[in-house]
Amino acid sequence: MAADSHPPGQCEVVSWRHALSRQLAAIPPSRRRALRPLQPGECAASLQRAEPAGSPVPASCTDRPRTLLDLASNDYLGLSRHPAVVAAAQAAAAHEGVGAGASRLVSGSRPVHAQLEQALANWITRERILLFPSGFQANLAAVSALADRHSLVLADRLIHHSLLVGVRASGARLQRFAHNNLADLEARLLEARRSAPRQRLLVLSESLFSMEGTSPPVPALAELCARHGAALLLDEAHALGVLGPGGRGLGHGVGEIALVCGTFGKAFGSGGAFLAGDALVMEWVLQSSGAFRYTTALAPPLAAAALASLQQLQALAEAGQSPSTALLARAERWRNALAAAGWPRPAGVGPVLPLLVGDDQRSLDLQQQLEAAGLLAVAIRPPTVPPGTARLRLVLRHDLPAGTLERLLQALGPAPAAR
Repeated sequence: MAADSHPPGQCEVVSWRHALSRQLAAIPPSRRRALRPLQPGECAASLQRAEPAGSPVPASCTDRPRTLLDLASNDYLGLSRHPAVVAAAQAAAAHEGVGAGASRLVSGSRPVHAQLEQALANWITRERILLFPSGFQANLAAVSALADRHSLVLADRLIHHSLLVGVRASGARLQRFAHNNLADLEARLLEARRSAPRQRLLVLSESLFSMEGTSPPVPALAELCARHGAALLLDEAHALGVLGPGGRGLGHGVGEIALVCGTFGKAFGSGGAFLAGDALVMEWVLQSSGAFRYTTALAPPLAAAALASLQQLQALAEAGQSPSTALLARAERWRNALAAAGWPRPAGVGPVLPLLVGDDQRSLDLQQQLEAAGLLAVAIRPPTVPPGTARLRLVLRHDLPAGTLERLLQALGPAPAAR
């Protein structure tokens, strides 16, 4: 029998490799992703200085890799390279080792984990906190703790992918409400209570949407959920350290929130994440969450670095020098300048400034245009954002050099309306 023939009555078996190849081929070039190893180059000092817009690259650098000025990462406060944060991580690695070696319920718990959990609980005024290796994992645990296959989850239409994965894992039914639209959410809550009065309800939202730059009115959102007996899970990953009183998030002081998720990989300049809530909810997470129980504990150096970052934030706030205040003022200046130059004014007030472009390829062209000028700003395309809303995601950091805005405006060139 020939190698490509099949016994009578049997259907042709399609190779799984062939199926994957066809699926990959269907992705248009403008939506293909690629990993890019970004590393410091030999010309870092020359490009990081506050040079006037359009300054030439030194001749000695033209034949070497250039260092791009980072307008893409979430290191909002520049703490990832703060001497005290780096020193804390190094000391923990030397004393505790690089990894925890086991889950928190076996032998992975270290004193630094308990210290960080208690310090964070005091800072954001929540009764209890549990640490996780990543924000994605923390969100999976949070949704699974608050919803099951009998639940209805009402999620903001632009919610993070990790939360949607959590909903699928829980088996709950999902409804999406219009972005930051409390009227739409309330209508859905009313209908849910009418059709199934005893059904468990869970609402998912974020305090700073990382691709939109927008925020919901958190106190009103929490009050609405409480009025309809729905638990609220608030993802504070991008707001923590930047928004709210002293950078403690927009959910700070709002007691009706069932669970807060926060991460250390953004403003804290470290890695890992946490869930925060009252004693009842957090004990349930501890007892029921496989995402917590069956994972190696957060690496001690990362926990130590996050604790050092928290201490830096607290010390600066006590001295009246909160870096988030200056960062938000800078973000307002950038928004005004971009709008004055003819670009759509980026929404929100935080350090995430989405520059809407629309077309996928146009966003990639703009990314390359900025890179040619020594600036790194990444094009964000579907499925990360809705079709037709491709954008450059500009991110401000506390440690950007003076003159960065002028360099950006010159590199962008005329706004589309002016072409």
